[in-house]
Amino acid sequence: MEKELFVGRIKEIVGSENVKLDEPMKNHTSFKVGGPADILVTPVSVLQLSQLMKFCKSENVPVFVMGNGTNLIVKDKGIRGVVIKIYDNLNEFTVKDDIITAYAGVLLSKISMAAYENGLAGLEFASGIPGTLGGAVAMNAGAYGGEMKDVIIETEFMDRDGEIRVIRNDEHQFGYRTSLIQKLSGIVIKSSMKLKKGNKEEIKALMDDLTKRRQDKQPLEMPSAGSVFKRPEGYFAGKLIEDCGLRGYRIGGAEVSNKHCGFIVNSGNAKAKDILDLIQYIQNTVKMKFGVEMQTEVRIVGEG
Repeated sequence: MEKELFVGRIKEIVGSENVKLDEPMKNHTSFKVGGPADILVTPVSVLQLSQLMKFCKSENVPVFVMGNGTNLIVKDKGIRGVVIKIYDNLNEFTVKDDIITAYAGVLLSKISMAAYENGLAGLEFASGIPGTLGGAVAMNAGAYGGEMKDVIIETEFMDRDGEIRVIRNDEHQFGYRTSLIQKLSGIVIKSSMKLKKGNKEEIKALMDDLTKRRQDKQPLEMPSAGSVFKRPEGYFAGKLIEDCGLRGYRIGGAEVSNKHCGFIVNSGNAKAKDILDLIQYIQNTVKMKFGVEMQTEVRIVGEG
């Protein structure tokens, strides 16, 4: 199908106001890097998302699904095909007794605040994680000793054929920064979290403590994508990088944060290539000095 007809059909599905062509992905990632997406689509309903997936599959057009881009590096030549952004639209949630059910586009910070307001404990760890629920469930995001697997009891997700599937409890197959949904390249639609009744003052105190620890130790004032590397077994990524003497090391506009060596920051006008070259330099240096393989936690997509 010709591109004009293809785009026309997508606009019929989601509305022309929800379609952007050759959209710079640096506008949609917390790292502020990335070339253009051929077609960026922001569906406003699950039905639209399903129709989009089925249509793109029928036309053999690749699809990349993202949340709010906080754990993402898009390469400098951008992304071919269709990018579906699930963020501002699919963002409703409900609280019933000790269970919060939320759609994929809701920010984790918003859900954890709702938990606090309803006197529910268990999501304090997530209050400072900048991503959306969908991405957090797919990768089993975690911080300060808590992980999504500790609270998630049910998830509705869409497979690559546009069909809805529901999984419960252990069916999620949660592991360190992974899940069944991630393995299947599925798209989280909504998840239910079971929390426990708690003391509001204690919940708030813990959230405030974690916020202060983040502010003190993490470069929140600069563009980054959070922790770049997974935690190697038996080690801490930031400590390994620091012990290699790489604190503040730069390639182009990409820099190992002086505040936390596990973070790479965009110190100004960095290209994705600068960040990726710095990641590779860190991996090679740590491997050479300590014999440890450093695996990335951030998603790297697109063409270089």
